[in-house]
This record gives sequence, C-alpha cells and structure tokens, in this order.
Amino acid sequence: MSGVNNNIFNEDRSEQFAENLMTVLNNGALCLMISVGHRTGLFDTLSGLTPSTSLEIAEAAGLNERYVREWLGAMTTGEIIEHDHENNTYSLPEEYSVCLTRAAAPNNIAVTSQWISLLGSVESKIVDCFRNGGGVPYEAYERFHEVMSEESHQTVIVPLIDDLLPLVPGLKEKLEAGIEVLDVGCGSGYAMVEMAKEYPNSRFTGYDLSPEAIERGTERAKELGLKNLNLEVKNVAGFSDEKRFDLIMTFDAVHDQADPGRVLSNIERALKDDGVYFMQDIAGSSHVHNNMDHPVATLLYTTSCMHCMTVSLAQDGKGLGAMWGKELASEMLKEAGFTKVEIKELPHDPINYYYIVEK
Repeated sequence: MSGVNNNIFNEDRSEQFAENLMTVLNNGALCLMISVGHRTGLFDTLSGLTPSTSLEIAEAAGLNERYVREWLGAMTTGEIIEHDHENNTYSLPEEYSVCLTRAAAPNNIAVTSQWISLLGSVESKIVDCFRNGGGVPYEAYERFHEVMSEESHQTVIVPLIDDLLPLVPGLKEKLEAGIEVLDVGCGSGYAMVEMAKEYPNSRFTGYDLSPEAIERGTERAKELGLKNLNLEVKNVAGFSDEKRFDLIMTFDAVHDQADPGRVLSNIERALKDDGVYFMQDIAGSSHVHNNMDHPVATLLYTTSCMHCMTVSLAQDGKGLGAMWGKELASEMLKEAGFTKVEIKELPHDPINYYYIVEK
C-alpha cells in the first residue's frame, strides 16, 4: 500500500535522543558561562588561587560576589570547577586550566567559546534571512573584531613564526633577506605586525575593508615603532597591484568575501611569477558526508550559517560559507590562474588547512 510508513517507532531510540538533547542544552548554557569566565578573567584568577570561597575569588578578580557565586554554580554542575562543600571552597583543576586560561594560548578553548554568544546576538536577524533571504552585515556583530583578534592570536600569531612559515621551504630565509609581503583581508593586521617585528628587512602591507580593524592595527604598529608596515582600508575585491609581491597571505579570509573568485584572481595578478600565495582556511570537505568525523564540524557549519555565509550574502555575494571545502577551494585557485596547489596540515590544528599555492 503506497503512502504507508513501515518503520516501527523505536521508544529506546527516542528516549536516548531526548537525553542527548538535554546534554546539548546544558553544554550550550555552559559555553555561555565559559565565555563569561574568560571575559571576566575568572579562569585566570582561579588558576592562581588555592581552594577559595566565592567571596575570596570575587575579591581576587575584582568582581561582584553574587554573580561570581552563581557562575561557580554553573561551573561546578558543569564539572569544570571542583567544589568542597564542607569548606565551601572552589578550585580549578590544573589539568583544566591548560585549556581555559590566557596563559594556555594557543590552546585556550575559552576564547572560541565567545563565538556562541556572539552568533546568538544576531539570531533574530538570521531567522529573518531564512524567511526572506539576504544576509547580516559585518556591522551587526558588536564584538566581532575583538573576538576575531583573540582567535587569530591563537591560531595565527602564536604559531606563525615557528610553525606556519616553515610550511613553505626557504621562506624564512627570504624574509630575513628582504621581500614584499601582502596580507589580504588582514583584519587588525596583527600577523603583519608580528612578521614586521621579526623581519625588519622585509616590507609588509595589509588590506582590509574595516576602518575600525585597520585603525587598531595601525595604532599597534605605531606603539612598536614599526617602519616597514603599512595597513590600508581597501576593498580586496578591487585592488589592482600587478606582480608586486613575493608573498601574499590570507588567514581565514577568502570564503566570506562577496566575490571570492575575483579576490583570488587579484591575488594571482599581484603575485610575482616566482612568488608564493599562503592561504589558511577552514579544514573540511565540500561534501557534508565527508565531514561526519570532523571534530568540530557542527560548530563550523553553525559559524558559517550565522556569520561567514551571511556576511557575504549581505553584500549580494556568493555566500560560500566556511565549509566551502578543499575540493572547491582547489578548483577556484586553479580557475584564478594558479597551477600548483599543495594542502598541508599541522598536527595540533584540526580546524585549518594551509594551502601553499604557486603560479
């Protein structure tokens, strides 16, 4: 008989799914509290204390005790903070602090937890896009540049000199001798700041659309007295340099462009014939079935839906999203005119691929 569902309802499966959803709810709430713990410095404070009362913790952190006490309740029931109920004290295990404190960078997962509240702040706008199309613009994300700078510090700045640059054979030697370097979609330009400090003989340029981000990076460069760095407000879909740079870099910046194909073509044109394009972008496949074992696939698709994809669509763009994947990325690089694309990974970094690209 057509139209009959022959599946037998599995009560155990349904109950297990309901239990899993309760775990999801608790973990979602815990993520918000982890973000609060990071922003208020509570994890950093706790890592330096012996078991302490809520009042002692609040005073050490310079915070309101009542709020700290409730936060400790969430952290304790979430099995992050340990509680001695007889002495009414709380402590952060050393084994946990290596994932939650600023001293733990680049392994501070509390930094990444901030994305949940940041993305949640635009949920109503995203829901409207589901119904009406379009996108949510960058300016709708109140703390985007702040959080992105912290995230980039961990994923780019800390490993940059010792782990990322050696992925390109001979690159460090060329930087020491002196070459021209461009960061496309540089944000606050902290990667270029770091490289400009390390390699005074090379010259560094950064382009980004955000005046706020460029101003932040420029101020940082002035504080350090850097003379070999120039950050410019520029739409990277429109720059027209030709064979100017020995090294061009992008860090998690291509997939959310309105016209990523054009940006890649601009990069190909701006690169010298013997130059190298170094592209860091999200690790993943263009096909969802290949991402089932990815350790943070759900987080990445969510971030894509609520930020990367939508900011591109807000500009009438392609809306590639963070999970555009290595297959499509490799195809688009070749369409832009590159002939050699090598994809490398780092053992400590499950989130990013590193594309070493040549003409």
